[in-house]
Amino acid sequence: MKAFVSLLTCVVLVCFFALPAFAQEREITVRIDGLAVPLDTPPLLDNGRTLIPFRAITEALNIPVVWDEATRTITATDGVVNVMLQIGSTTAYRNDVPISLDALPQIIEGRTLIPLRFFGEAYNCQVVWDSAKGEVRITSPSQKMAVFGFYALGDSRTSSWEDLFAQPYPAKGTGNTDLVSDLALGWYSLDREGTLLTKSTTGWQQPDGWEDVLEAAREYGMSTEMVVHLTDSDSTISDLLADETAMEEAVQSIGEEAELYQGVNLDFEGLGYRDEGEQLEEVQDRFTAFVSLLSQQLHATGHSLTLTLHAPNSAYKGYDYQALGTLADQIIIMAYDYGTQPEPVSLVQQAVEMAASSVPPQKLFLGISAPSESGESITTKVAIAKRYHLGGIALWRLGLVTDDMWQSLRLSIQPK
Repeated sequence: MKAFVSLLTCVVLVCFFALPAFAQEREITVRIDGLAVPLDTPPLLDNGRTLIPFRAITEALNIPVVWDEATRTITATDGVVNVMLQIGSTTAYRNDVPISLDALPQIIEGRTLIPLRFFGEAYNCQVVWDSAKGEVRITSPSQKMAVFGFYALGDSRTSSWEDLFAQPYPAKGTGNTDLVSDLALGWYSLDREGTLLTKSTTGWQQPDGWEDVLEAAREYGMSTEMVVHLTDSDSTISDLLADETAMEEAVQSIGEEAELYQGVNLDFEGLGYRDEGEQLEEVQDRFTAFVSLLSQQLHATGHSLTLTLHAPNSAYKGYDYQALGTLADQIIIMAYDYGTQPEPVSLVQQAVEMAASSVPPQKLFLGISAPSESGESITTKVAIAKRYHLGGIALWRLGLVTDDMWQSLRLSIQPK
């Protein structure tokens, strides 16, 4: 995995590796980027040195591990960087270079535990021991991933342009464009008849000077998508999907406008609320049918299709992830609006696990709502995308991403 190679960019804090003796009296937990690492064998203290379960930690960082029973050696490699340890030996190897260990690797309950000091030196991770919490905190290095930035009409305080280009409109600079790979431009909606709108009742509209955004996106190497946003609060989507003529009009109108962009981002919200049984299946089938028509239209002209969907563990069940995953190029999981801030990690993880059970993970992008997060919590949300091998993240929305969030993102994500 490429994530393994990028681990060579972090800083080691060795002073935290020797844990106080009292730490062994309670369970020691391990977190990577704020996410707890499931451990079937806990870390232990050996003569003042901390040993951690090697496989659990490295695989949480997407590094494959192999155990050789004959030689009693354990290796971790991505084909570029190789790490090898042998049970009973105080010498380990990284790319065939010997490294002395300050404690012997051990097998406890069938799991290999290695010195925490070596883990930091081999992978150059930032590792901190929190004695108050009895916790080892590991910060993984930045990783390449795609970042969708939703660009929508804001105001003088929440300008998408200024947040992206770090200059008041129409001036522009690199700003945060190096982190954003794709712009999802929230400028379109539809009516019941399938007419494409550039001004909607929900506030989504095409701003004056929108052509400047497209020109600037090309200049800074960002792909663009036209977002078609619609809610079913007044049954607009339901009426549209029940009318074959209206669907055909919508698909044709979207396809014609898509010539200005690299792709389309379909954001139909509110489907399936309180629907059950056959009625819910009908809602899902109608939406899938519309997506199928749009997918055929766009792919025939070389355009991509992204779906922005409610999370599968939300109250809106009108989305057949498995069927939609075969039609769309990407799916953004709106894993937010659970009712607390920051968004609960357990529910976000559950949403990703449910989606990934039906859709290839590389097609999935974790939607992150900036108003719900902080500079610290957004790191953990990115870590979920890393751990589950997702294609990247999507930020709702530019203009609401604060400076401390951008700083955290820069530590977690490599610029494109």
